[in-house]
Amino acid sequence: MINRFSQFLVEEEKICYWTFGRMNPPTIGHGKLLDKLASKAGKNTVRVFLSQSQDKKKNPLSYTDKVKFARKMFPKHARNIVINKKVKTFIEAAQSLEKEGFKKIVMIVGSDRVTQFDTVLQKYNKKDYNFESINVVSAGERDPDSDGAEGASATKQREAAKDNNFATFSQGLPKQFSNADAKKLFNAVRAGLGLKEQTEFHHHLDLGKKSDVREEYVSGSLFTEGDEVIIKSKNKKGVIAHLGSNYVIVESEGMKFRSWLEDVIVEKSSPQDPDIKDKDGTQPAAYHKGIKTKSTKSKRDTHFKKNADKADDDPSAYKQAPGDASAETKPSKHTKKFKAMFGESADAAIKKKAEKSGMPPGILKKVYNRGVAAWKGGHRPGTTPQQWGLARVNSFITKSSGTWGKADKDLAAKVRG
Repeated sequence: MINRFSQFLVEEEKICYWTFGRMNPPTIGHGKLLDKLASKAGKNTVRVFLSQSQDKKKNPLSYTDKVKFARKMFPKHARNIVINKKVKTFIEAAQSLEKEGFKKIVMIVGSDRVTQFDTVLQKYNKKDYNFESINVVSAGERDPDSDGAEGASATKQREAAKDNNFATFSQGLPKQFSNADAKKLFNAVRAGLGLKEQTEFHHHLDLGKKSDVREEYVSGSLFTEGDEVIIKSKNKKGVIAHLGSNYVIVESEGMKFRSWLEDVIVEKSSPQDPDIKDKDGTQPAAYHKGIKTKSTKSKRDTHFKKNADKADDDPSAYKQAPGDASAETKPSKHTKKFKAMFGESADAAIKKKAEKSGMPPGILKKVYNRGVAAWKGGHRPGTTPQQWGLARVNSFITKSSGTWGKADKDLAAKVRG
């Protein structure tokens, strides 16, 4: 019996049916391809990836606009249309499917593209990705992105937009596509081609939105990769590692969880100290913990704001803040976690931490320097720049979401290779 969502994913999502195309702009021809894709997939998972090229000749729409229009034009396929700015080629799309855990993939493409895609995908299997099987299947018609394709094609749509011929352009759109969206698409294509806006349009059947959350997600305004979030059903904090069609993958405590949109909320920023919360740009309450007087907190706040703008190599930026001298500080939770994972370090040197963690010392040094520089813009009472820097290193080594998953994710990528 399947009694867990994660178990369901493992047992049910072994095969993925997918496609990769330009859709610049989307047309009813693309709709037929997506219908064929869904039909062949049956109950298996479906993914639709779009290219990210943009130019004034053949790719007038931006990647974000293209995804937005495609999802609105083909609502029954909207949840399968992926938005992931890291996937720019069909090879990278295949790699992303491998990361999702699929062992077998079936690509559906126009009849004129089968050999091309099959040759390349097979060539790089066991090199850039590792699948048990890869199949490329014809959708039965030519690729709707091809020049000379039968019926509605992206080429014909661009030509109609270029000629300011909305009547012809509308013939390439599904009948249920709303008038407002048809107008937006036509003008977006013309703008991408470097042309002026059209103002007169035919009427189309208007469709209402299905869900506020879904609308936000489709528009790209709900989440981005690297956001710190909370999975409500699991009460876990983590970082968004992947944006799916109607779900996100959250990395938390070394594990990955696939969660529906409604089950994930962005973690709110750290609470502010009540004595100075009305000041613009104040630091988290933890940076004033233990400070008893409001005046000292206010001076401390001013000190941080002043020094945050100073150069990292300016010695005056690293003077103690008001309240530091008399404060007692405790090891951060990341330092405690580091010691629990690797034991008590002989000293606080970067070299020792690199040896114990197996991470390159040069990378850890960069993390340390960032921590030291961040100290001048705010820190817990009593901590020194060195302590702040090493605490950040410890946070990075233990793969905390705040550093490994967000602030220093560029360095984390280098560690992963």
